[in-house]
Order: sequence, then structure tokens, then C-alpha cells
Amino acid sequence: MDKLIQDDLKRMKGDSFLKETSESRSLAERLGYSPTDRLLILHADDMGMCHSVNAATIQALEVGIVTCASVMIPCPWMPEAARYAREHPEADLGVHLTHTSEWQAYRWGPVTPPSEIPGLLDEEGYLLRSTREVVERASPEEVERECRTQIERALQFGFQPTHVDSHMGALFHSAFYSAYTRVAKEAEIMPMLLQPRGSRASEARERGIDPAATTDSLKREGFLFLDALNTGVSGDTLESRREGYYDALRNLPPGVNEIILHLSLDDPEIQSITGHWAARWHEFQIFTDPRTKELIDSLGIHLIGYRDLAKIAFQ
Repeated sequence: MDKLIQDDLKRMKGDSFLKETSESRSLAERLGYSPTDRLLILHADDMGMCHSVNAATIQALEVGIVTCASVMIPCPWMPEAARYAREHPEADLGVHLTHTSEWQAYRWGPVTPPSEIPGLLDEEGYLLRSTREVVERASPEEVERECRTQIERALQFGFQPTHVDSHMGALFHSAFYSAYTRVAKEAEIMPMLLQPRGSRASEARERGIDPAATTDSLKREGFLFLDALNTGVSGDTLESRREGYYDALRNLPPGVNEIILHLSLDDPEIQSITGHWAARWHEFQIFTDPRTKELIDSLGIHLIGYRDLAKIAFQ
């Protein structure tokens, strides 16, 4: 073809051609890997909730293999997490947008003045205990306002968030999903989003979200979607849970995967907060155990964090 015609076609396509080329590649390829490579984000939720969770998460980031974490801004021990973030700007930390306060005797309220978000509060003035209550009682405007306030407070405390996600998945509902993505993009902080495939697509539809249409629309805006998400394994003992996670690692599919972890130490503080503390303690032990890193290396799995994804978000 004549070179002048080729140049004209390139000019006509312009950015749309580049965008189409980018969208045709898998997320792994956009990160510089092959489409058959297995990438894994090991993400610790709930930093800031209490000292036990903070201490465990910091150890897992520094001496374990956890690659990133997110912080609950309304919680009592957030300032300790913020101090760590300021002293370690290289740490891959996000904001765990929090609209629920689920524990029996250990509670927290909102960051926004209560008078501005009454639908998010229970009779005692704390955040609601369940996502169901948030959906039933809170307005999208109240939820969005609390999202914005939490991000603003994180910045005030010196965080440089690499991402945002949603505590207990409260924002993954049709009433709040657009607020979640809108606030993230306006703050130029990428949100955790998942490709809605198989059972995940069914779950999205149950929450009032059209999986295909919503995903396609957000991708055109430059949002990134994980290929697969593991929210944890079952098991009553350390070894049963270890084997559950090791099986998950052996069967990890190609693409960008995330495993969500909830970590803590084994101490009276966490034991007084939740009856499920042992699972957190088990996860801390598993993901600070050198054998876990050895298995990941032997399987050829590439560990990444949200800081890697943030470099190509909204492009």
C-alpha cells in the first residue's frame, strides 16, 4: 500500500486505534507478561482495624509474601497504619472503603459527620452491621459521601493509596457500584474490580449489575479487571487451611489473580474482637512461612501488587 495512504489511515484511527489495540490484549500482556503466565496479588484486608491486624500485616508485607494491603480509615487503629505508610512510602497500601461495623462489641462510626449520612448509622450511632442493611437503609448519595470522606482522610493522614476496595463487598451492588467507580476515577485511584465470569456473573446479576454491559463500559473508560478472585479457603486447623491454599496455588489459572487474606497475631486483643480469630492467625502463619514462597516459585507464579496495576490504570 502507498505510504501516504498508510499514513492517512493511521491519522484517521489515531487514539482509537491505540485504545483498540490495548483493549485487545489481556491484562497480563499489558503488564508485560505472556497471556499464559500466572500472576498473583496476595492482598491483606482490614489493616487499621486493630493493633493485632496491623502488626501481622506489617510483618507479612516485610518478611512474608503478602504484596499489598488496604486500610480501614474509620477504625481506631488507622493512625498506626498511617504512620507506617508515611514511614514506608514504598508500601503498596490502599483504602478499604468501609460502610459496615460488624463485630459484636468492637465498633466504629463513620468519618463523615453523622448528620450528613443518617441512613448509614444504626441506633447506637455506629456504621451498620451488615451489607444487607446498607442496601436497605442507605442512599447512594450517603454511601458516595462516605467514600469521598474516607479517601480525603486517608490523604490527610499521609497515605498515598495505590487502590481502593470495599469492606464486606458493600459497594458491589447496583445502587452503589457507579459511586464506587466514579469516586475512584475522580481521585485517580484504581478500584478493585473483577471480571464477572461464571458464578461471579450470576452474583453480579443478583446484585442488580449487568455484567457484560457494565464491564464493557468501564473498560472503555480505562478501568482494569482482575481475571480471578479467591476470597479464602475453609478449614478448622492450620494444616487443613494450608493445604486449601496450596491447592489453590497449584490450580491458579492464567492471568491476574488475587487472593484476599485476613491476618492477625494470636493475642487477647483479636480474640476479644472475633470468634474467628484463629483463621486470621492461620493465614498469617501460612503466608509468612518460607515453604509457601518456595511453592509459589516452583509453580512459576509471578507475585505482583496493585502498584503494578496502577501504572497502567485509566490508560
